[in-house]
Amino acid sequence: MVPDVQPKAPLSTVRRFEAAGFRAWPASAVHYDGTWVVRLTAGHPSKRLNSVNPLDPNDVRDLPDRIMRAGRRFDAYGRPLTFRLSPLAGRTLVNHLANEGWAAFGESLVMRLDLDGNEAVHGAMDQIPMRDMSRFVGASMKTHDTDPALRPGLSEVIGAIQPEAGLFVLEQDEEPVATAVCVHEGDLAGLFEVATAAAERGKGHGRRLLLSALKWARLRGARHAWLQVEADNFGARRLYETLGFAELYRYHYRRRPEA
Repeated sequence: MVPDVQPKAPLSTVRRFEAAGFRAWPASAVHYDGTWVVRLTAGHPSKRLNSVNPLDPNDVRDLPDRIMRAGRRFDAYGRPLTFRLSPLAGRTLVNHLANEGWAAFGESLVMRLDLDGNEAVHGAMDQIPMRDMSRFVGASMKTHDTDPALRPGLSEVIGAIQPEAGLFVLEQDEEPVATAVCVHEGDLAGLFEVATAAAERGKGHGRRLLLSALKWARLRGARHAWLQVEADNFGARRLYETLGFAELYRYHYRRRPEA
């Protein structure tokens, strides 16, 4: 089945949040082929940081040649050629890849929350973001149970964020139990690297930390919060929905059959 790329919001809104995502979680190298944004990051294997992101449903000329050019760039980085297909990709490209046998995976939701008048955010505990990036990265890797080899890459990504970024850690007995990055830009607050340590899930730590992060952003002028979550991460989705987040649109990834 071809995942749905029809948005629940106007394409102009999708385009705005896609652009905000690129700025908030930057790849180390960015190339353009027409309206395709090719993002590559040698130090981190994240799909979001290593993917082709089409931004115009009508930009479907010379697909085989352009896909081949993108493949050469990915080969140079030792990455499998990956397309990240939001509603901006359009049905023509999605169908082309599907007909060529490209496998769909990693379906994800972009969710949004209005912060104006949000009583839960207003009443959240005040928390000052962590200033020590090295300490935050260490805490984030513990809550995610991440391969230590990825530490330099994650540090590079966080260090390259251009908008104001709040690094939030909730500790218990001097151990991190929940972590998140909140990127504030204008009236938007994006949440990234959200995690709760496996042994501490279901205790309200994630909810408490996210509300504090959103309060921090709200006090700086943010009016809308947003995040991205994999569709099959039902635990995280339940948490976000209880906070009031609602689906804005979806995207998915595709790779060649041999990748």
